[in-house]
Amino acid sequence: MAKKAKSEEQIVDSNLWQDEEWLEENAELLKALAHPSRLKIIGFLSSGKKCVKHIWEALDLPQPNVSQHLSVLRNKGILGYKREGSIVCYYIKNEKALKIYKLLVEEE
Repeated sequence: MAKKAKSEEQIVDSNLWQDEEWLEENAELLKALAHPSRLKIIGFLSSGKKCVKHIWEALDLPQPNVSQHLSVLRNKGILGYKREGSIVCYYIKNEKALKIYKLLVEEE
């Protein structure tokens, strides 16, 4: 328990709240994650690389909707992708986004 208190103290002592660039970067990351469908995508991809067809089938969402959310996550640097012929597969590229997702899951 003492370890957690020390960790929380270090976060409070940080001066990052004064760093406008850091704040903007992290606000953009949180905005990109702030949609239930995008959190579903992150959750599904947390186990590894998946192809677009598998993503929209597993999430039970319309393919155009999934593509739009994948695009947002990719453009914000959260997801990476690899084209394998005509098939596009996505993976989580941003470790901070994955840590945020895991933190949310752990809090449940």
